[in-house]
Parts: sequence; C-alpha cells; structure tokens
Amino acid sequence: MSHDDTSGDATPFGAALRRWRKGKGLSQMDLAMAAGISTRHLSFLETGRANPSRGMVLRLAETLAVPLRYQNDLMASAGFAARYRETALSADEFAMVRDMLERLLAKHEPWPALVVDHRFDIVMTNQAAALLIGWLGLAVGEDGRPANVLRLLFAPRGLRQRVENWETAARAMLVRAQRDLAELGAGNAHEALREILGDDLPPADWLEAVPDKPILPLLPLTFVRGEARHSWFTTITTFGTPQDVTMQELRIESFFPADKATDSFATEILGGTAGRV
Repeated sequence: MSHDDTSGDATPFGAALRRWRKGKGLSQMDLAMAAGISTRHLSFLETGRANPSRGMVLRLAETLAVPLRYQNDLMASAGFAARYRETALSADEFAMVRDMLERLLAKHEPWPALVVDHRFDIVMTNQAAALLIGWLGLAVGEDGRPANVLRLLFAPRGLRQRVENWETAARAMLVRAQRDLAELGAGNAHEALREILGDDLPPADWLEAVPDKPILPLLPLTFVRGEARHSWFTTITTFGTPQDVTMQELRIESFFPADKATDSFATEILGGTAGRV
C-alpha cells in the first residue's frame, strides 16, 4: 500500500524529492521498491518527519536518475555539500577536455560538427560548421547573445528560409529539445523553451504534440540556397558516466551527408581545413 500523503511540514529536501518522484511518474511504492527502502520511510522523508543521510540522498537521486546539477541541489536542500563540480569549459582544469573536443571536431572535417550546452547554446564548432553557417547567410551573435541552435532554427531570419523540410525538422527538433531539457532537469520544459526562444516560441499545439512514432536518433535536414540543395542528417553524442556537471550537459551534434552531391559540397566548399587538429 502506498503512503502518498502530504501531511506534515515538508522540508526543502522532502518537497524537492516529491517533485522529482512525481515528475518521473512514480508512486511512493514504486520509488521505495526501486531504492530498496520502505514506503513508510520514503513518506517520512517527503513530509519532513525524517531527515535523510548523505548516502540516502545519493541513493534516491541515482534511483530517480536526477542529473548531476540537480543532485547537487538535492544535497544542498538536505544540508550537505555538493558532490559534483561544475567546471567552466574555459577553465584551466578543462584544458584536456577542450583539447579532446577540438580533436573530435577536427576529425569530423570536412563535415560540420558543433558542441552545445544544456541550453543549446553553441560553445564550439569545427571549421566546416562555421563555413556552413556563413554559406547559409545566418546572422550569428548580432543581438549580443551566443549562437543558439534553437534560435537559429526558429527565428524568422534564421533557418526557416533555408531548410526545405523546415516544419518537419522544426517539429522533430522541438520534441528532441523538450526531451533533453526534461532529462537535464530543466523543470517545465515549456518554460525553458520560452526563456530561450522568447517571441519565436512555436505555437502551443506544437509544444503539446505527442509524436506518433519513436524519436529517431538522427534528424534529416535539407538546406537550400538559390538552386543549391544539400541534404544532411545529424546525430547527437553525449558523454557516458560524467563526474562533472558541465560534461554531463554537453552534446556534440555531428552532420553527415545524406547523398553524394552533399558529400562533394562538403569536400570542395567546407573542407579547407580537413584533417587539422
């Protein structure tokens, strides 16, 4: 029997734990069984009638697959120090990480590749990606904000006029973005998108649409400029078992040519720095 009661004065930890549990669609019984504790004890933790040990916070956070950034928040809400560091990508300690990313991006030449953070801001690109952005005539950084994949896709002066299958691609990207924002603990993914996109937020029916097919691990994109037409598909790579908040939130988006004409375009137009490390 589940003890999903809300009595008692919940502590900050208890309230946060309850939000995460409900956000994952779990009953107290579901979470208690998965974590190997009693439902009664979980109920006491949520309502503030019991305080968790550091080990219990970590056990519940890992059982709920809470992202590292928010595991730190859970630790703080229970009165413990953060477990995971958040290192700026520009920090000296991340020199090896930057070098690794630069090598991965360079090895992908002459095809475009870029690194984005948890808000889809572009933090690194290879030369092919920079050249492709220029070829498409995209205005990047004119508003003083970092280039952002979602803003480039949805802004009126962005990719709307350059992507042949724009609505299909935009809807697919929106589903992926909402999933990624939710997985990274952004709370309300709709609000996170509103903060990123502002007035360019797509209509409500797009945000609330449920895909009728599984989300594919790749996104087809066909770019057009004048008579030129180039077809790509993109894939996302993340880092396994990261121990730093920044590392967990980074994604590498890699472009691959979908036909020989696009491959030739990449080699001839985008490949001026192919192989550079």
